[in-house]
Amino acid sequence: MSQHSLEFFEAQFRRQVAEHELALNLFEERSLPHLRGRVLDLGCGLGNLSLVAARRGCQVHAVDGSSIAIAHLGAEAARGGLAVRAEQADLARWQVPACYDTIVSIGLLMFFPRERALALLDEVLAHVEPGGTLFLNALVEGTSFYGMFEPGDFYLFAPGELAERSRAAGFLVLHSMRDEVFAAPGGAEKRFDTLIASAPPAR
Repeated sequence: MSQHSLEFFEAQFRRQVAEHELALNLFEERSLPHLRGRVLDLGCGLGNLSLVAARRGCQVHAVDGSSIAIAHLGAEAARGGLAVRAEQADLARWQVPACYDTIVSIGLLMFFPRERALALLDEVLAHVEPGGTLFLNALVEGTSFYGMFEPGDFYLFAPGELAERSRAAGFLVLHSMRDEVFAAPGGAEKRFDTLIASAPPAR
């Protein structure tokens, strides 16, 4: 993730913490029925989803590039005695360290150049436990809001690309929501694909 993108979110996170704007977003709400066991929340932001998952009995590894987000999440998890490991990382180089029953990555993969975005996606696919669940969400082509991106340092997926790459890795696509359009500042649009998929069973 570029410095510009990181600074964009650091400012947003400061405001959200100050204003106690900590509700789950639409995509986080959608992921709730699929969380179980050991969960990787990759690009966790302020960790609102991680905290809910831990309260429901999951063991959560939450990773983000923002020091503000990780400090907030770590403090909230400690206050609640929750099983959350909060890790700040350079996600342009970070590697998935283990396999998880559930991997959630909401609104992260598009913040890297194409080669890194696809490599990280493939790494995520390789680290879902057999029969485990993957919940992915990313911006796709047609998005016209670029304020959070460093020019030339991002990748908009083709509609359906997340599902196609998951199927190629042997995943069963349980649900694919393609090209959902949301209003953005300045009359722009954000277009998202969201994927829920199951890893192939153990042989």
